[in-house]
Amino acid sequence: MYRRPMATSVETAGHTPPPFSEHDKLGRLGAKTSVLDNETELRHALVAEFAATADAARDAAGKVDSSLSGAVHDYRKALRRARAVLSLVAGALPKSERRAVRRALQEARRAVSISRDHAVAPEVFSALTLDEISQEAVKAVFANAHAAMPASAEIKQLLAEGAARAAAQVEALEAALPATISWDVVADGIRDVFEGAAHARRAAKRSKRQFHSWRRRSKELTYQLEVLAGYAGEHVAELQHQIEAIADTQSPAVDLIMVRDFVRTYGQGIAPEAFDTLLHAIDTQLDDLMRDSRSAGGKVFKVAPKKFARRLGKAVRKDLAPPAATDLVTD
Repeated sequence: MYRRPMATSVETAGHTPPPFSEHDKLGRLGAKTSVLDNETELRHALVAEFAATADAARDAAGKVDSSLSGAVHDYRKALRRARAVLSLVAGALPKSERRAVRRALQEARRAVSISRDHAVAPEVFSALTLDEISQEAVKAVFANAHAAMPASAEIKQLLAEGAARAAAQVEALEAALPATISWDVVADGIRDVFEGAAHARRAAKRSKRQFHSWRRRSKELTYQLEVLAGYAGEHVAELQHQIEAIADTQSPAVDLIMVRDFVRTYGQGIAPEAFDTLLHAIDTQLDDLMRDSRSAGGKVFKVAPKKFARRLGKAVRKDLAPPAATDLVTD
């Protein structure tokens, strides 16, 4: 991934910098300089980050002959990262351009969702504890799914077309952005994703769809903080690791949500009793996983978005401050 050089020391002027008051600004950065306090360089860096995700999608598509499932996984991951970077600069884009780029990325990613599901489902089902009736139902589901699986050539074409479409969004983003990007825009982008994740977590108490949305926003937030940590340092990285740890607890539940939809999609012809038994077995284990994951994420995602933004700003200031001044950075 593209990385600008880490912050370096510069000579200070020997006088006290003016105070700052807005909680969502970086404030004074002490004796260090960074991409984050240079609006022109910040724009350049974030466009480069977005371009890197498009390159990753292209590279993934090129691996399809050696590993179809690996190519699909890496391709979808690259496009998810692209959306995360897009959200960092969303506030600087006209609404129409922002929606157009996001829609293009979403459609390119969804085009190969079926292939992803077919690759993941066997592994998830193998880890489930199922009775004999449910096991027979799973066999019937796979038989139906196999008949509906797109041909490898079709998936290869979808990957190539999607990668080309993602590459085109780099030029679209470059053309639509203003000449500079401020820290406020980036901070707002992260805060908005956090707010969406927190809302989805609350709604996930009664909604599997919202739980999946919580997972998507959490992964997006993880990618955003990873990008930011590359220009700040260990304190932002620590925050990123906290979100990533929560996202890891979501994975088993999201896998079960996927296979639940897989059963509903390819369960035609299965006896009603066997179908209901299989879904009940999935739901019983899924409910436990969702509850445990929501509990694990409560401490982080119950925080107000503005408070999370202040915490992020504090982490950035600590990373960019001279070592001797770190203890002076307060809320």
